[in-house]
Order: sequence, then C-alpha cells, then structure tokens
Amino acid sequence: MTAFEQELAIWGPESSYFQGTDALIGLQQAQAYCRKIALGHYENFPVVSCALPRYLRQHFFNVYAFCRWADDLGDEVQEAEASLALLAWWRSQLTSCYQLLSGASDDGQHAVPRLHPVFVALAPTIQEFELPQQAFDDLIQAFEQDQHVVEYQSFEQLLAYCQKSANPVGRLVLHLCRTVSPAHLEWSDSICTGLQLANFWQDVARDFAIGRIYLPVEDRERFGYTRAQLEQNEYNQQFQQLMDFEVQRARQFLLDGLPLISHLPGRLQIDIDLFARGGLKILDHIERLQFNVWQQRPVVTRFDFVVLLLQSSFRQLWGMRR
Repeated sequence: MTAFEQELAIWGPESSYFQGTDALIGLQQAQAYCRKIALGHYENFPVVSCALPRYLRQHFFNVYAFCRWADDLGDEVQEAEASLALLAWWRSQLTSCYQLLSGASDDGQHAVPRLHPVFVALAPTIQEFELPQQAFDDLIQAFEQDQHVVEYQSFEQLLAYCQKSANPVGRLVLHLCRTVSPAHLEWSDSICTGLQLANFWQDVARDFAIGRIYLPVEDRERFGYTRAQLEQNEYNQQFQQLMDFEVQRARQFLLDGLPLISHLPGRLQIDIDLFARGGLKILDHIERLQFNVWQQRPVVTRFDFVVLLLQSSFRQLWGMRR
C-alpha cells in the first residue's frame, strides 16, 4: 500500500471517518494535518519560508494541502475512472465547504456534512481572505483533464491546461496577500505558467512513465524528434534542441512575471520571489545536464534554497533602500 493509499484509507470517502463512526476532527487537528502535508513534500520552491509573515503561514499550508490532495487524487490513483470518482467527491467537499460558510446548507432539515480535515482547516482561510471557489474548482478540472488527455498537439493547448492547473494557485496566493489587481493577476499567471512548464520539463521521464506527454507534438515535429525516439527515451541532438527551446520559453514566462515582486508588501516579496527563482533554478539545472532529463531528474537542493533565500532577501532589502 502506497503512502497515499494509506491516506485514502484514513480520510477517503470510504473511511470510517466519513461513515460516521469516528469523531469529527477539530480545527487545530485539521491545521496540524495541513501543516504536516505541506512540510512533508518536496517542491521546487518552498511552500512557506522563514520570511513569510507568521500570520500567513497556516493559511498557505491550508491552500497547499488542498492542492496536494487534489493532485494526488489525479496522479496516485491507478484507474482513471476511480480517480475521476474521487475528484468528484473532492469537488463535493469543496461545494459543501462553501455552502456551510454561506449558510446555504444550514436549513435545519439536513445533517451538516462531514468535511475532510483539509476543508476544516481551509474554511476559515476561505472566509477571511474571500478566496474564490472557482480557483479551487479550476484545479480540480485540470486533474480531471489529466485522466483523459495524455498528450497535447500544440503549445497553445498546453497553455490552456496551465490556465487551470497552475494559474489558479497564484491567484489564490494573491488573495492571501491581499494584492489582487489586473496587472498583478497577469504577472502571477505568467510566473505560474512558467513554473508549470519548468515542472513539465523537469519531469519528462517521470510523466512518460505514467503515460503522459507534455512535450507538444508540433514542437517535437519542428525539431525532428520522432514518436519512436520518444518511446525509446532517446537522448540525441534533436532532443537537446527541443528541450533547449522549451526551457527558454519557460524561462521567459518566469522573467515576464518578475515585476510582480516589487509590487508586493514587505517580506511577502521574498516568498513569492522564491517561487519564481525556484523555477528558474530548475531550468538552470536542466541546462547543466545538457537537457538529458531522461537520465537524471534535476531538483532544487537545500544549498540552492539557502542561496536563493539570501539572494531574495538581499533584493528585498535593496528595494526598500531605493
């Protein structure tokens, strides 16, 4: 049994908790659960750094835990139909959470639904920061799309997927930072799309192993990298050129979004800067591997993170002095 299968056994829709035999989970327990999820999973960028204001840390943990569970329901469940059923359940939990907050389900005639620990913790965050339900639902839609779309013909189609799978996270973060504006949303979308693309190019081999191909057909054809070569995980000059092209395109999205940083308040600049710089660092590592991601998966090391944190802190201090 995998780690996520164990989580499903404890907190999934068929668990004793949702059958009503276990006691309801309290807010503090739920918050601790989200914190454990956020701190226990590798990401290219830290979910929460020491620079993030303390009052925001639990809220970031709560949003991340939602994303992590939705992602795992899409990726860690073997059968597509089972995954879709679980994602539908996750959406029903989201709907119930928002209904409870609005009082729509408190009519005295229906029992209050049980909420997963993630939603118990997330509910106060949603309420305090007025987080839009659509952003959460878009993420679920992206993971549902993964169950029936396993390859993209064009880069435009891939970008449309990123609008659901990545950009809503940045929009939720802007709400947590209370800095939502049209310009901020555009910059945030650019950073999030760049991060998603960096993750795709980092995980070419891992994604292919589970039957997913994010390198668009049109790009592979442009550089003469054939389907047969892809299926053999072949590393050659055509693959190098293809990956170089994709890496530079992802880098540009990240760079185009960097103006957002200076428009954020105080120490929030450091944490959001780390998100973008983590993506850029992954792209740097892919280049250093001469784009051979078939052989090795690049990661942001602890040393990388310390250097990035120091650099982000310096940029923030320099900006304050100016």
